[in-house]
Amino acid sequence: MIESSEPRRLGVPVSEARLRFEAERREAGGGPGRRLLVVDGEPAFELSFWCGTCPFLFRRLETARQTLSLESVRERLTGTPAGPDVDGVIEAFGALLPEGAYLPVPLRVEPRLVVPGREGDYFSGEQVATWGLDQFWGLPEYPHTSYYRTFETAVDASAHLYEFVVPMVPPTWNARERVEEYVELMGRGTVPTAVAVSTLDVCEPALDLSADHYRHWGLTHFLLDGHHKLEAAATTGRPVQLLSLLALGEGLAGPEDCARLPALRARPPSARPNPSSPKEPR
Repeated sequence: MIESSEPRRLGVPVSEARLRFEAERREAGGGPGRRLLVVDGEPAFELSFWCGTCPFLFRRLETARQTLSLESVRERLTGTPAGPDVDGVIEAFGALLPEGAYLPVPLRVEPRLVVPGREGDYFSGEQVATWGLDQFWGLPEYPHTSYYRTFETAVDASAHLYEFVVPMVPPTWNARERVEEYVELMGRGTVPTAVAVSTLDVCEPALDLSADHYRHWGLTHFLLDGHHKLEAAATTGRPVQLLSLLALGEGLAGPEDCARLPALRARPPSARPNPSSPKEPR
């Protein structure tokens, strides 16, 4: 495919971009609004709040109703594009995004489908262990969508990276025949490619009041193309290639944190230690 490269300038003027990141407008004196991922002018996801001390979040909104697949590159993504093909794919999907700096990162993922509130759910598991339950609702954060978990590893003694692939629409909306097509292809050894625009949020509670206090690095891949591929891979336990276009400056992380991602992502996966075990000095 490609090696992790230097950041590239991609995208079109914000007014022409089908997908963009926005701040919700509030009346004067009302404080900062929500961070939003917007598709075709409609808010699609609410993202982690600006402060960086609130829990990490991606929450699907009622107006998230469509994907951003491109028929023009569909055949090139059936396998693993290389050389000029991958540059063409990057440029094609870059034309959906607002002009800015993006770091293309090629990844191999083995997705696991997670249903909120059930086994493996980050929001009712690791996040509650650090932030506790929402003080108003008395419940975990709720993303309003099933999602895929793919990778996690320690960043250092006081931080852990969690990676998520988030479909623009629920997997239950996928066309069954398309999913079966990819199941068959993968059964013959094909490793298809999905494409995502990604953000990195680094979040940490302001106070150390939990049994398991540490920084959560949330790497979120919002699928532009590959909804059927991800479901097929999760169903069969097979890998897919994921071309991540990491939007620099759109997440709650500094340039130095984003620059570390390719190396962190190359590490062997490791789960967060049991919070009941002694914590390393911070």
